[in-house]
Amino acid sequence: MTQTKPTRLRRQGRIFPEYTILPEELARQEAEKNARGQRYREIFAQVSPQLINDHYNWFMIIEPNSGDYFIDIDEEIAVQKAREKYPTGMVGVMRLNETGTCGKI
Repeated sequence: MTQTKPTRLRRQGRIFPEYTILPEELARQEAEKNARGQRYREIFAQVSPQLINDHYNWFMIIEPNSGDYFIDIDEEIAVQKAREKYPTGMVGVMRLNETGTCGKI
């Protein structure tokens, strides 16, 4: 007869339960992220037709609350420009091309 190993019971819970994020907080964060992403796309759609001819494939850093954007051929320099004016603000990175994407998947 074949002997089987006893299966260990899997324990429930997290390693640090005090760091558990409530589902309502997760939903709020997801909604904020989606709203911010929508704002990035709106600003990009407004200004990209004017900039795409002269600055094709340049990086565009967008600050969604003010609508300001910073462009440069080098992503690091564009981010530096944005961080000088908005050191703690959320910024989004897009590229001045047909889709606004920065890389390949």
